[in-house]
Amino acid sequence: MYDNKYGKVLTVFLVIAIIAIIALIGFAIFSKVKDDNMKKEADSKIEEFQRDHNISDENNNNNDDDDEDNEIPDIIPATPIPNPYENVNNSTSSSSSDKKTTYNGFVMSGYIEIPKNNVKVPILEKATLNSLNAATGILYPVDAKLNEPGNVVIAGHNYRNSLVFSKNKNLKSGDKIYITDEKGRKLTYIVYDNFEASPEDTSFYERDTGGVPEITLTTCTSDSSKRTIIFAKAN
Repeated sequence: MYDNKYGKVLTVFLVIAIIAIIALIGFAIFSKVKDDNMKKEADSKIEEFQRDHNISDENNNNNDDDDEDNEIPDIIPATPIPNPYENVNNSTSSSSSDKKTTYNGFVMSGYIEIPKNNVKVPILEKATLNSLNAATGILYPVDAKLNEPGNVVIAGHNYRNSLVFSKNKNLKSGDKIYITDEKGRKLTYIVYDNFEASPEDTSFYERDTGGVPEITLTTCTSDSSKRTIIFAKAN
């Protein structure tokens, strides 16, 4: 009788274990399909953005080699130097277009590429709870334009996988980030700082960039207690 009771208990445990394993496998498959669909949708929208703004990958490649070592410029030059971005506000591109590309109802300002993390995702003109479910978004300043002098804060989710800004904590000084804007300009940004800050800390949003375009990437840490912050300067 004892053996029979023990056998029934063991059977129940085995059934529960099998159900749990099936559930875990199902969840893993569901997550993988969802992640793949999100990436495909992002790629599709970037291609649409390129068509809308007459941007060609072949004509939009940077001349620098991803394998080359890069010196990190000082945050603020010690002595005045000619500013190659001085007239960037007046620059125009024959490939620019007034057409707006939308993604889940939000206007795309451009897209960001982080080769080290295998990330290529749209940048939406606003960072809201809804827009960040689809891509990254400009958090600061309001109505900011990409690749212009000054600092632009770009927010994105940490999905605890490989999507969007999930791997930003791995970025180090010298790593490259590419930003393509609606005028068809593609600038290379070099990472020069990676640190954690409290969710309430915005002290670094507005900073002196010496007239050079800079970006700040912000995302949650894996435990959501802080923010992973990336500083990068146009090269």
